[in-house]
Amino acid sequence: MKLKLGVNCGFAINRYVEPEAWGAIVGELGLHSVQFVADLLNPFLPDDYIDSQIKRILESAKRNDFNVDSIFTSAYTRVNHLTHPDADARAIWLQWFKRLLGIGARLGAKTGGGHFGIMTFDTYNNEDKRKRATEAGIAGWRVLTKHALELGYDSLIFEPMSVPREFANTDGETKALLDAVNADCGVPMKVCLDIGHAPHPDERDCYPWIVALGAVSPVIHLQQTVLGKSMHWPFTPEYNEQGYIKAERVIECLEVSGCEKALLHFELSHREHWDTDGKVFEDHKASVEYWRGFVKD
Repeated sequence: MKLKLGVNCGFAINRYVEPEAWGAIVGELGLHSVQFVADLLNPFLPDDYIDSQIKRILESAKRNDFNVDSIFTSAYTRVNHLTHPDADARAIWLQWFKRLLGIGARLGAKTGGGHFGIMTFDTYNNEDKRKRATEAGIAGWRVLTKHALELGYDSLIFEPMSVPREFANTDGETKALLDAVNADCGVPMKVCLDIGHAPHPDERDCYPWIVALGAVSPVIHLQQTVLGKSMHWPFTPEYNEQGYIKAERVIECLEVSGCEKALLHFELSHREHWDTDGKVFEDHKASVEYWRGFVKD
């Protein structure tokens, strides 16, 4: 099994938006794999600005010795997307994802995606609307897998989320969505598993999720957390004492799952508080040091 440490660029949103700044942090952390996020370069932005940012990102990647291996949605782009109740909005977001994948391809990404979709309460609470939204999401992702094939991607990925209306809130539902999209796909649809996401009340333990989905998760988000929560804590001694995520057990479960290769990307959250905002770098550094005891690449 080949595992590689990396980082999701959510840490940089509104703090280190300059490619030179966040790229230098990646380099200083000694990481060589990056999951770029849409919040740092929204596809809605003008083409000339996107072009200039891509050039700066690629220069920063070369200078700091990292690769953009995947591209993903993030905090500010966590919206309804392909299961929006309005057909016109779904069509807009489909084009948005195509542009996002285009950005990712220019940066060198071989996989990408986001959450599967989000339903409004009105949609979710109406059985017919819920069915139509699910079908729309499946159809949209099928289109994107074919577009991704043209761009040279190996796969697309979606992340199991927190509540039923955000999709994939059980490992069974996650597998069902994979099967539905992959019944008519370009590149295969896979999973971006987050080891802190075990949202369903009957499936709170993350380790069975890792066993069930590790083999189809080319990217895995790392966070320290407590059972039944998704805290996105760093792997510092303080939080490792409180949390239940153990690197050695994560790796054991990945081996059992049949995983052959995965990017393990830190996805740590720091609120804009006096006691946390300035700890972004030191918390990532401590997290890398902890995981380096188990993953050398």
